[in-house]
Amino acid sequence: MNNPAGPEFHGDRVLGIFAKEPVPGRVKTRLCPPLLAEEAAALYARSLEETVGRLRAGAWRTVLFHTGARGYFEGVFPDLPLRAQQGADLGARLAAALQGLLGAGARAVVLIGSDSPDLPLDLVQAAFDALAEQEAVLAPAADGGYVLIGESRHHPRLFADIPWSTPRVLCETRRRAQELGIALGELAPWEDLDDLGALRRLVRRSAQSLTARYAQSHLARYL
Repeated sequence: MNNPAGPEFHGDRVLGIFAKEPVPGRVKTRLCPPLLAEEAAALYARSLEETVGRLRAGAWRTVLFHTGARGYFEGVFPDLPLRAQQGADLGARLAAALQGLLGAGARAVVLIGSDSPDLPLDLVQAAFDALAEQEAVLAPAADGGYVLIGESRHHPRLFADIPWSTPRVLCETRRRAQELGIALGELAPWEDLDDLGALRRLVRRSAQSLTARYAQSHLARYL
């Protein structure tokens, strides 16, 4: 990945995928109950693998930002660049990832999570297209947050003191952008795989998704 002639990502569009090691009790806890912790972790592992497999096929470079054992991610994604997440809360981790990639020469950076396994590639492409003219863009989530955020110029205050993991994330981010004078582009909404209702909607919406098929095969009693 390193380019001795210049910055690591000079001129590139870069997609950063945020991921956790699928340890029972540490991932998809809003699915428990009714799922067991081990079932939720296995479901998350499928979602992570599908998200990375699908999204890395786009017209951008892909980097995985991880928490948990680096060895797990090296084993599952041996040819994918890895960076450890840095920061005390989600806002700090998002800001550090954006600052790091833009500082390494990326022209535009988009960040997503690993729990939107059927996130359309067209939506990510639209984010990069928007960043050709705007400094920031996001795609709202059904739960009041966002499934995607991107920047072409870093604004760390856009991520500071936001009430993360609450339904107020989106509205507070909009308000902060207005305060800072940032033209924040908004794309079509999508949905994270956060709770049982979202899992059921994923199965109905994208029945052929690898994650949906796994749920139909292994978690049918919850659907």
